[in-house]
Amino acid sequence: MKKNLFDLSGKLALVSGASRGIGEEIARTLADNGAHVIVSSRKLEDCQKVADSIIENGGKAEAVACNVGKIDDINAIYEYIKEKHQGKLDILINNGAANPYYGHVLDTDVDAYQKTVDVNIRGYFFMSIGAGKLMRENGGGAIVNTASVNALQPGDKQAIYSMTKASVVNMTKAFAKECAPLNIRCNALLPGFTKTKFAGALFSSDKVYQHVVNAVPMKRHAEPTEMVGTVLYLVSDASSYTTGECIVVDGGLTL
Repeated sequence: MKKNLFDLSGKLALVSGASRGIGEEIARTLADNGAHVIVSSRKLEDCQKVADSIIENGGKAEAVACNVGKIDDINAIYEYIKEKHQGKLDILINNGAANPYYGHVLDTDVDAYQKTVDVNIRGYFFMSIGAGKLMRENGGGAIVNTASVNALQPGDKQAIYSMTKASVVNMTKAFAKECAPLNIRCNALLPGFTKTKFAGALFSSDKVYQHVVNAVPMKRHAEPTEMVGTVLYLVSDASSYTTGECIVVDGGLTL
């Protein structure tokens, strides 16, 4: 019998920002393919709903709150994994992100700037370090960062968010290069125009929506479920020789 390259049975996966949107769909897909998923985000109640739903559908999941903008929360979730799962971690999905400001770059205030940097850069960085240390002790693993097409082309009225996502792309490559000898792979997903609560500002008016969707060759937005196939590939044995890649899934927007 041929091996199923996408089988994640026996794997432990931590997904941040997993209470809704792309993160929720990633968590569900990893569980559907056999992984035990730690569903994480700022609010435990929201994470628990997703975890309960996964369990009801025959999957394995648990909910653990973690605000990746807070170093203490990051340290705490890895201490939890050490105690509850004997330090085993096979997969990290850095998906939790912040985008508190939508407006002209010259009107960006320092609080919005700091929050975006704390979550999207510092958060991803130290989540990756925490996961990487556990993976190093266990013979390897896979990290996937959710970046954005804004990393390649700054989004209108999204300057600081775009800047942080460009940092995620470079961070992905840095971790990939230094951690490859440890059998730790690090790749990134760059979603395009996707219908999530997080991207609500782009769906808030028909004028804004039409402006964005008209730039997409496929002439439509994506659903969160259309992002998960790439992530499944990147965390599975199907991509065993793939690291440092930043895969764009945008309906042709950046062509």
